[in-house]
Amino acid sequence: MGQEKFLPSGTTWVHKRYRAESETWEHEHCEFCAAKFMDPDYSDQHRQAIANDPRILTEGFTTTGQHPKGPGYYWVCANCFGDFAEELGWRTQTS
Repeated sequence: MGQEKFLPSGTTWVHKRYRAESETWEHEHCEFCAAKFMDPDYSDQHRQAIANDPRILTEGFTTTGQHPKGPGYYWVCANCFGDFAEELGWRTQTS
């Protein structure tokens, strides 16, 4: 689907908990399967949505500061990361 254009071989990732960026940027989606990431500490509504929908994720893999868009810009769920990391030549670092 073209993700290799903005997530090329050598992209470095870190596994971490998703945190809302701001009031207008309070969730993310996996770049491959569109799974939703939400921060349970953002609001009671977010916490309830996460509790009611097991498909909503609270952690995953995100780009590091080595990516041109910066840390935390792209997110990938653990399943998709497992499916594509070797094929796309990605690396991980500890948080």
